[in-house]
Amino acid sequence: MSPMPARVFHYHACAHAFGANFTRPFHHQIDVQAQSALPITGGHGHSRVDDFEFCEFIKFKHGHSHVSGGHQADDDTHNTLATSVLEHLNMFNVLTADRIVSRLYSKHEANAREGDITWLGSRIDNLQIGGIPIHLELNLPLLNMIPTFEKAYTAFKDGGEFQNAAKDPFGAKHDLTTKDINGVFLCSIFKQITVEHKSEDIKPVGTHGLYVRGFGTVFFGELLLKHSEKTLTMLRFKLGSTTSGSGSGGGSRTNGTGYP
Repeated sequence: MSPMPARVFHYHACAHAFGANFTRPFHHQIDVQAQSALPITGGHGHSRVDDFEFCEFIKFKHGHSHVSGGHQADDDTHNTLATSVLEHLNMFNVLTADRIVSRLYSKHEANAREGDITWLGSRIDNLQIGGIPIHLELNLPLLNMIPTFEKAYTAFKDGGEFQNAAKDPFGAKHDLTTKDINGVFLCSIFKQITVEHKSEDIKPVGTHGLYVRGFGTVFFGELLLKHSEKTLTMLRFKLGSTTSGSGSGGGSRTNGTGYP
């Protein structure tokens, strides 16, 4: 028997439908709903929650997640999938959406440093704030160029659209430069957010957020890129009115790595 261990692929995937923490008018933690996690050996997992309701604040009809990972023999790749779905969400009768899908798929070649990860299939259907339709334009051409962290780093150094999307996603006026990068990028899968009817109560925040007076701030389609890993959060909110707190809906994370 050889003393050298065979190369083993360690899978990584997790997903959740919803989770939140309230600090006003009372403290309450909403446990993570419909969460799934994949063991490093791969396999399959899923979870589902139906008819969720919290204090008339937040409701959704269905929340479910799915993770899977396995080896594909015909091309010697390791494939990993993480998906979460949130259906018929209602937050404080202000923000509503028919369907929120977060989907990350990774295809990792046997000797590659990173797997190529795509978010295709992720979307938010019929998003409305205060009854006003919110249109989210997917940034397909740009994000198809950055399936790995290495390619994202190169694209950022080269300038252009990805640098514009990732250098200051929250509009903080502190542009990220190549010397500041510490192994992570954050951008949105959405190129543009359009409020169908102008309202003084809804204002843009950074590249992918909206501030809603009397409600709080919501960010859409946040994509966090690390080496060999992507995390997609379709809805992240920070409440800032008579009710305060924070949370997220439609989250997925995936990829893995070989060792040694």
